[in-house]
Amino acid sequence: MPSRPTRRAVLLGAAGLGALGTAAAGAAGIGTAHAGPPPRTARPLARRPLYLGTYGQGILACTYDTATGALAAADGGFGDVTNPDFLALSPAGGVLYSTVGGGAEGGVRAYAIGADGALSALGGVQSTGGAGVTHLSVHPGGGHLLSANYSSGSVAAHAIEADGSVGERTGFVQHSGSGPDPDRQAGPHAHQIVTDPAGGFVYAVDLGTDSVHTYALDPGSGALSPVSEAKAVPGAGPRHMVFHPGGTHAYVANELDSTVTAYAHDEATGELTRLASLPTLPGDVDPAGNYPAEIAISADGRFVYLSNRGHDSVARLAVEDDGAALRLVDTVPCGGNWPRHITLSPDGALLYSANERGRTIGVFTVDAGTGALTASGEPFATASTGCVLPT
Repeated sequence: MPSRPTRRAVLLGAAGLGALGTAAAGAAGIGTAHAGPPPRTARPLARRPLYLGTYGQGILACTYDTATGALAAADGGFGDVTNPDFLALSPAGGVLYSTVGGGAEGGVRAYAIGADGALSALGGVQSTGGAGVTHLSVHPGGGHLLSANYSSGSVAAHAIEADGSVGERTGFVQHSGSGPDPDRQAGPHAHQIVTDPAGGFVYAVDLGTDSVHTYALDPGSGALSPVSEAKAVPGAGPRHMVFHPGGTHAYVANELDSTVTAYAHDEATGELTRLASLPTLPGDVDPAGNYPAEIAISADGRFVYLSNRGHDSVARLAVEDDGAALRLVDTVPCGGNWPRHITLSPDGALLYSANERGRTIGVFTVDAGTGALTASGEPFATASTGCVLPT
């Protein structure tokens, strides 16, 4: 779109980390079948580690106050990684995974989290087999790392070794097709890959083809097998999705038409059925120049949160009709410019907004009853950030 740099330009040139997201991963409640590394030693609850995936400054380490959300810079980040714009934790919490940008192919890498929160490289970088890697997630079983390549429109799976490092690529699928927007949808653009709450199927959201693909992941071989494909409204540009904790529905943020769509989810077959869409902005706001990005859901499934880039806000939506519908409640300023990523803290009491262009992290407390967001202190000044991951 002419109003902002292309994703490729950002990946290659920015200087300055579900969604499944933190809340959805916690809501899944799935035990790990993979041995993996041991859990980290418990830390005091008053202050916990938080990591930022940035453009140009690697992975930055911070701590956050679990009551107010206040951030403070900390030692222990990892600077020697190119544009780690998305981060994820292992089920046990002792390993951090990041995308690795730059070059003809994207990569993924693991980092051991020390007792003090400091990161150390765990194994080497593994190729995702495609260009412009933009998202990753850990399968709830703990045995595989999933990744999405935006520029080339493909998805991949990698084995996770017993020590938590990333092993060989075990699965790869190249998407095909296009959409009605000639600038943004000339070809496939896989933007996210996540697993449903029950761990039964893997889902890839493709902005370029207006599709959400369902895959089966073979727990032994790690191969990805196509199961079904759900089509979005033509030109919507689906970007990221999040499942309701109950598993019966999913919600997709559409980047190109400033809407969010509810889908019915068949847990037995993995099939998604598109339901209604609604705007992510109040009715009196012109959606021109607005591009929704991240979506998250409260652990109780009552509220969905969505970031609006351009309007620079975080929308709060109420979940209604047993999960089949959403209602826009309000929007609040994100605390900066271009909120690329939002996430809830593990306890759901805080929400963070990674404001990519504004180089700030917006900090909010979440009302347990109403889901309302209240800014907590001043935004935290930092690098150009693509992902924020509280632990």
